[in-house]
Amino acid sequence: MLEYIAHRRESDGATQPLAEHLLSVAELAGEFAASFHGSAYAYQIGLGHDLGKSSPEAQARMRGERGPVDHSTAGAQAANPLLGAAAAYCVAGHHAGLPNGGTAADTADDSTLAARLHRPVPDCSRLGIVPLEKTPLPAVPLLGQKGFSFAFLTRMLFSCLVDADFLDTERFMKPERSGRGMGEPMDVLLQRMERHVEDLLKKESACELNRLRSGVLRLCRKKGDALPRGLYTLTVPTGGGKTDSSLAFALHHAAAQGMRRVLYAVPFTTIIEQTSNKFREILGDENVLEHHSNLSFQDGPQDEPNPHRLAAENWDAPVVVTTNVQFFESLFANRPGRCRKLHNIAGSVILLDEAQSLPVPYLLPCLRALAELVRNYGCTVVLCTATQPALQRLFPCGVTAQELAENLPELFQRFRRTRFVREGALTDEALIQRLREEPQVLCIVNTRRHAQALFQGLQGAEGLFHLSTLMYPEHRRRALETIRERLKAGLPCRVISTTLIEAGVDVDFASVYRAESGLDSMIQAAGRCNRENKKPLESSIVHLFAPDEQYTGHLPSSMKRPLEVAKNILQKYEDIASPEAVHAYFQQLYFLTGDGLDQKRIVDRLEKSGVCVPFADIAQDFQLIEQDTDTILIPLDEKAEPLAQELREQGPNRVLLRKIVPYSVSVYHDHLKRLAGAGSLQAVADGLYLLADLSLYDQDTGLKLDVEGGIGHFH
Repeated sequence: MLEYIAHRRESDGATQPLAEHLLSVAELAGEFAASFHGSAYAYQIGLGHDLGKSSPEAQARMRGERGPVDHSTAGAQAANPLLGAAAAYCVAGHHAGLPNGGTAADTADDSTLAARLHRPVPDCSRLGIVPLEKTPLPAVPLLGQKGFSFAFLTRMLFSCLVDADFLDTERFMKPERSGRGMGEPMDVLLQRMERHVEDLLKKESACELNRLRSGVLRLCRKKGDALPRGLYTLTVPTGGGKTDSSLAFALHHAAAQGMRRVLYAVPFTTIIEQTSNKFREILGDENVLEHHSNLSFQDGPQDEPNPHRLAAENWDAPVVVTTNVQFFESLFANRPGRCRKLHNIAGSVILLDEAQSLPVPYLLPCLRALAELVRNYGCTVVLCTATQPALQRLFPCGVTAQELAENLPELFQRFRRTRFVREGALTDEALIQRLREEPQVLCIVNTRRHAQALFQGLQGAEGLFHLSTLMYPEHRRRALETIRERLKAGLPCRVISTTLIEAGVDVDFASVYRAESGLDSMIQAAGRCNRENKKPLESSIVHLFAPDEQYTGHLPSSMKRPLEVAKNILQKYEDIASPEAVHAYFQQLYFLTGDGLDQKRIVDRLEKSGVCVPFADIAQDFQLIEQDTDTILIPLDEKAEPLAQELREQGPNRVLLRKIVPYSVSVYHDHLKRLAGAGSLQAVADGLYLLADLSLYDQDTGLKLDVEGGIGHFH
């Protein structure tokens, strides 16, 4: 009797029986779905995912006799009558991604699920290999209409399937990688955290600021032990030890509730390394996975798999530090590689740092996803910030956030280390003169053009630095390192920066100037002034100023609206950093934004879709960073030049694209055309370029965009 084959290993010609593969994937998928009571259904999806390989055509393909065969469509057709649409989506998409649902009018040539369920495919009726059983979809409470919850559940089941399929296939094809999983049990991590906490509490008597931080820390530990899983906010003033306190809550809570991991998401890659390093110092490198676009993982000698790289594929680590982009885009993705980690989010404590930075155009779908995780997937979510946004009315009915901190007005008053002074309009000349007169000062403005103008006007001033996204990430990291050293040594240090320095970047200036902007941005800027409370309140001033009209006249509405709302709050509240002022600010901002809180109508489209979910379209539309920029590699750094040469010789690949991120700058299309027209770029691939004219990269300010026209190097 002919044995059905699932895989053939090239190295030695060994084959994996199809039945063995289906059963292994079913068991793994069922195990992964246990956290949301989906084991029985996920098991059946695992059994059915490769049934299409049982056709004579597919088996001939396994033996190298014929061309490709659409086995996933055949498997979806076999699974659909017994398991329904969710299973059909998962099986149909387990290689190419979850398809759009489509309509009955779709033809066989279309890629939608509706089309594929009627597409002529090789016969795979040999269900006797591993017979499927009719199984109901896991019952999850609906948070609205059926569509969003159904799509979310399907994506979670898809995650269980594709991760199980990846792992079992890898176990056979590359057995040297089979030892996966990193890190120690949660109770061990909690012990390490407690040792760190003991060290912090020993410093409690050193100053009033430490006593206040210790109070917040103790409260978070206590509530982590006592509170059930749910949705929480942690509102702590800047410099209040929010990172330590939130991690302490998460580890106590995870241990008390039997939860699997802690996910810490930050809004900006500029602060993720700082946070990851701190967590590693507390918990050990083997327990912390850092995963974001700026990071590439290297395998060890003899291609020994790096456990961090393997864990990044499915977040199989006890503590994961990632970005909002990685976290939320994965929750709305449709590709197997992006989705395979999702089932490991279930049953986790999720800490969202700088919660006010949740992207306004995607705010409603982000909040709806968080509500699903809390209500249906055993998660606890904590929204951490000094400027807590007014989100309660935006969550679905029945999903309510509870504040972890206590006596907020008193807490904020006791933490006060700066005072705001409204300076009115300041010309560049007047501002530059003021900045020259202060030895350690930070000036934050809203545009890169303004930052460069001020930097040029301050030439000759001692300890002058510039920070903006026109500097590649590694350049900015080194600049910040030098800035911190000078501040600590008491040396002159004048920094002109765009908003990238505001949230979470650990610097402490004697004085801060902030161009008027959204209220949360101005308050975050204050967190860079007198951070350690070493100066009197009276002399620790955050100067709010209105810049020249040339820098405000062409701001996009996404910046103008927060600015106008903030001006209104400045007139109504004496203490603009108070929780009451912040709440009023966000209430007004979200009301005025209206439908702009779901700019692509993600929630509405999913709710109305029923079971005909446009998975591929939603994944394409849910892009927190809009894809209207191009990447330019700056081959100046000693590590960047070899990468540039590799790009020239071999072209881009996934590993290389990750490696170049720390040495690259993103620019808008019009700026790219200007640089290309001046003959300054070498095109490598669509949207990827090398800077050919290195004189256009300034070691102080980064990439120059004001270049003359010419002929570009496109080869």
